[in-house]
Amino acid sequence: MALGMTAIVPMPAWALVELNVNKGNVEPLPIAITDFQGGDALGAQISQIVTADLKRSGLFAPIDKSAFIEKIANPDATPRFDDWKVINAQALVTGSVSKEADGRIRAQYRLWDTFAGQQMAGEQFFANDANQRRVAHIIADAIYERLTGEKGYFDTRVVFIDESGAKNARKKRLAIMDQDGANVRYLSDGRSIVLTPRFSPNRQEITYMSYESGQPRVYLLQIETGQRELVGNFPGMTFAPRFSPDGQKVIMSLLRDDGNSNIFAMDLRSRSTTRLTNSTAIDTSPSYSPDGSKVVFTSDRGGRAQIYVMGADGSGQTRISFGDGVYSTPVWAPRGDLIAFTKQSGGEFQIGVMKTDGSGERILSSGFQQEGPTWAPNGRVLMFFRDANGGPKLVSVDLTGRNEQPIPTTNFASDPAWSPLLE
Repeated sequence: MALGMTAIVPMPAWALVELNVNKGNVEPLPIAITDFQGGDALGAQISQIVTADLKRSGLFAPIDKSAFIEKIANPDATPRFDDWKVINAQALVTGSVSKEADGRIRAQYRLWDTFAGQQMAGEQFFANDANQRRVAHIIADAIYERLTGEKGYFDTRVVFIDESGAKNARKKRLAIMDQDGANVRYLSDGRSIVLTPRFSPNRQEITYMSYESGQPRVYLLQIETGQRELVGNFPGMTFAPRFSPDGQKVIMSLLRDDGNSNIFAMDLRSRSTTRLTNSTAIDTSPSYSPDGSKVVFTSDRGGRAQIYVMGADGSGQTRISFGDGVYSTPVWAPRGDLIAFTKQSGGEFQIGVMKTDGSGERILSSGFQQEGPTWAPNGRVLMFFRDANGGPKLVSVDLTGRNEQPIPTTNFASDPAWSPLLE
């Protein structure tokens, strides 16, 4: 999967065009993305993927190619900036694709600030045929970062549950795909029910829950090799565990013999468990903060399910949500600034975010039976699943709540989990 990369130009910090993504209302930046020269159809394909990635983010407004005045013949030559300014292209992307003697493809791009009349960035990448789409996603990430100052999220994958067949006999398979819905690959055969996959911080490993023995068992699965390892039998578990940020522990909710559902952490090396809550209520859905120092979870100890935060050792358990309705599936944002959640209120299911002290609650999406938010690695976008036309489908929404996008999947799909950036 390795990709070679070299910079081909300096990136001046004083270029005029930039996006301030921290403003409340971000106007999408008009950007022109030309077809990459060479490589037959591959150049146009890479251009299309870059365009789709940037457009889907909601921060960029790609200009229709029919409006282009200058036809780029040499992507290394300085463009005629006046031709791009007249169509209000504040940024311009040119590029090329070629085949190396060793069979690898070489893709390079240049990002231009048309109003300043300067090149902002340029890199080239080497990859094998299997990584053609990854090259496009990496280029889109580089453009996104250069213009927003924040990491992109396009070179990522999503693991999810693929659902097919009749509603009363649904076949559920563990599957993985690119974040845009392409390159779907199945990781289980569907002979047993699988649920709630979760990514490890090491990027190549997931946990998931399987009922293949009739009882809930949690497995670790190496994505690339298919090697599987049993973590343990957990009869009282309803969700697969989540990893700690260092990948050395998992945290989970277990129903023990006393009839209470409490939160436990397991060391993956020793398989020893540590009890973190000791409540007569239902404590569930734990998720670590990015630095591993805290855990967010839900508990109905106050009468109905609300969101609580505690230290990673179980200390200082504090309620942070006080809104109407019932809260579930809290997930700490990768940047540590927000907590996403599902909320049932007023007959609707809502996907929302709040600050880590519970303040600033905002609902991003409301609908019928939607749940299970997962964060993009840059903390700007959420993915979740929503029941629609007889089954669940995947949806993404940004932090403004105004840019909601369906994620295309062949079958019904649920329980998404977003990977970190690939390496």
